[in-house]
Formats: sequence, C-alpha cells, structure tokens
Amino acid sequence: MEPGGRRGLASAGGLASATGKPRQEPGAGAEARAPGAGALRARRFLLCLYLVGFLDLFGVSMVVPLLSLHVKSLGASPTVAGIVGSSYGILQLFSSTLVGCWSDVVGRRSSLLVCILFSALGYLILGASTNVFLFVLARVPVGIFKHTLSISRALLSDLVAEKERPLVIGQFNAASGVGFILGPMVGGYLTELDGGFYLTAFICFSVFILNAGLVWLFPWRDAELTSTEKGLPVGKNTALWGKTDCEVQEAAAPCQSRASGKPARPPWVEVASTLRDMKSLIFSEMWDIFMVRLMMAVAAMLYYSNFVVGLQERFGVRPRAAGYLISYSSALGALAGLALGPILRLYRHDGHAVLLHSSALTCVLLLLHAATHTVAVAVLCASLLAVSTAVGRTCITDLQLAAGGAQASGTVIGVGQSVTAVGRIVAPLLSGVAQEVSPCGPPSLGAVLALVAIFIMSLNRPRYGRGGRDKLKSE
Repeated sequence: MEPGGRRGLASAGGLASATGKPRQEPGAGAEARAPGAGALRARRFLLCLYLVGFLDLFGVSMVVPLLSLHVKSLGASPTVAGIVGSSYGILQLFSSTLVGCWSDVVGRRSSLLVCILFSALGYLILGASTNVFLFVLARVPVGIFKHTLSISRALLSDLVAEKERPLVIGQFNAASGVGFILGPMVGGYLTELDGGFYLTAFICFSVFILNAGLVWLFPWRDAELTSTEKGLPVGKNTALWGKTDCEVQEAAAPCQSRASGKPARPPWVEVASTLRDMKSLIFSEMWDIFMVRLMMAVAAMLYYSNFVVGLQERFGVRPRAAGYLISYSSALGALAGLALGPILRLYRHDGHAVLLHSSALTCVLLLLHAATHTVAVAVLCASLLAVSTAVGRTCITDLQLAAGGAQASGTVIGVGQSVTAVGRIVAPLLSGVAQEVSPCGPPSLGAVLALVAIFIMSLNRPRYGRGGRDKLKSE
C-alpha cells in the first residue's frame, strides 16, 4: 500500500477514499464538502452490512441445530441422515468458488440479492418438508447459494483500506456472532411449541426476506469506490453499487471495449476467465494459505463436533448445560472480533504473526482439553478457544485477500469457503474414527492438525513479512 494513497477508518469511516475525480450526484457536492459527512455516510453503510450479517446467522442458527432431529423424525435412518447432512458441504465445495467469482463479475449487490432470495426459498421448502425427499430438496438451494456472508466480506474488502481490513472484518464477524448467540435460544424455545420446527423454518424464511429488503434499500451511493485506487476495471467497480450507478456502468462498458479494441464478453466468459487466472495463483503461490485454513478448520470442527458428547461422557455434563456453554463461547468469540483492533495494533498489523500465535494457542488448548480431568479446565479451554479461533478466522481471510489482490476478492473468498467445505466433509469421518478410539480422540487429532498448520506457517513466514505481501502480489 502506497503511503498516503488512501485513508483508513480513522479518516473515512472505514471506506477507501477517492484519489482521482470522483463521480458525484447532482447536488451532492455541498454534502460531500461538509465536515464529517463522508465519515458519517461510510459508517452508515458499514452498519447496514453488519446488520445483514447479524440477521443472516440469527436466522440460520435457529434452524441448523434442529435439522438432525427433524430428518430423523421424518423416518430417515442414521446413515441416511448422515448422507443428507454431508450433502450441504458437498454442494458448498463446488459452489463457493463459482458464486464468489460470479460476484466479482456481476457485482456485489446483484449476487447478494440472488443468494439471499434463493436461500430464503430453501428455508421455505424446509418449512413445508413432510418427507425426506422435500428435506433433501430444501437443502439444495441453500447449499448452492448460501454464500451471503462470503459476499459481504468480499464487499468489505472492496471498501476498506488494506490496513483496516482485519479490523472491519472482525467487527462484521462479531455482529454475525451475536446472531449466532441469540438464534439457538429462540429456535430452542419455538421447537417446544406444537409444530415448532415448521414455525422456526418459516421465521427463518421471513428473516432472509427482510435481509433482501435491507440489501435492496442499502445506501449504496454512500459507498464510493475509486477504481484507480483499488485496481478494478470501471465496469466491475461500478457494478458493486446499486441502481444509481447502472447508467455509469452501461456507459463505461462500451468505452472500455472500444479502448481495448475487444468486444464486451458475456458474464459466463468473464467467470471462466477469472477462474483460469486464479488457478495459477492459488496452486503456485497461495497453496500454503489454503492448507493452513484447511488444517485449522478441521481441527476446530473436530473439537466442536463432539463437544456436547465429550462433555457428557467425560464429565457427566448435561446437554442443556453444554448448550449454555456454547452460547457463552459464542459471546466470547463475538467480543474477540471487537478486540481485534487493539490486538493488531499490538502486533503492528502483522496478520501472519497474529495467525501464527493464535494457531499455537489453539493447539495448546486442544491438547489441554484432551488431557484434563476437571470441568473447570474444560470450561477455561472452551473460553480461550472461542477467542483464538475467532481471531484466526479473521486473520486467515485477510491473508487470502492480501495475497489474491483486489481484482478477484469474491473468488478468493469463495475458494476459501470451498476449502472449509472440504473440512466439513472430512471432519465428521475423522471425528467418528477418533471417537471410536477415545472420547479424547477428536481434540487430540485436532491438536496434531493445528501443529501441522503451525509448521507450514513457520516455513513460509518470510513470504509474509512487511514486504512479503507486495512481493506475493507482484508474482
């Protein structure tokens, strides 16, 4: 990042400032020159995006904990229920990269609206599922299009300065985490009512429709992104913002085509071209980032997938108390997102060092959880693990975006989600095998995987020093 090239959150409320000749709406000049007006408008847009993240996880977390119980109530055997549960991860594996790349081409607003509406359709079908076939059918649109949080993070990456990106993404994760805290409580209460699951699914559908309305009414003109500053073509850049910029996009595309001497290409050709460009970058320069993400994701999933069962078998903790502990841990994870700013300042914005140390802490805590014989130590480990994993998720996303560049942030995040989807498929299998050996098997195996991730990060640390990011991008 060039010195003085853009302002961060402190000067522009989180949005990257314009350095060229910004496009202004008629009558907007006086408002733009008003003291603090730009920062206020920028903060308003970010708050709207945080609200979308909160509502998204609030709706989802009402339903997801109840899915296994509902599919079994429909007559599915445990094997069939496991296959149905894995289908979501398989769909996410193939759709994450495609949807992320698609959002780079058609723009964040259109892709975000489509993903929210199709996810709402999935939960509506889920609310009407009276047999296993309808249940499986309901999971298809959700598995393909449930990438609203990924697109929102890509949008944040488009808007904020690179130095402030981990802080803003951490705040977004914190807002989403609050929804994950409240959702299970509401869903658990509604389930006890007559026909509670169907009511919960319909409320989730309504929340997604509300989210679509919020995205449609977003103050998109408050988010002015400079194409020369972020390195995006004009057509792609203006596609990020709403209806007020459609005329600019339509006018800019022909000019760009004439300037390059090439005809405008259809969206699917742009998607294929972007995927080809990203393939060489991912497999040659970013393999270690995605390998670390996979190792740490599987390590965390091994711990959380058997958390309730492990506490019950090892310490006699009832599922109800374990549920309260999960909500408590989620609250700590949300607070960790808010505390990421001071942590980054302490590390002088060295995201790789933060990720390395948070992964080391995760490894130690998983080993301690596997070896402990007291509930108090298990609770302490759960508390600190919520913090370390929340910090690690934000830092690994920032490293992906820093290495991939601004031109395809949606694609980079989509590939990262595909890697996580692989973890969702692999983790249940590894967890079952480790559980056969010992109730302490899953966290112990998670600690081994975290140790592998630490080893990979230590070997590649020189690439992510102060000059490493710019060097990686230039490669």
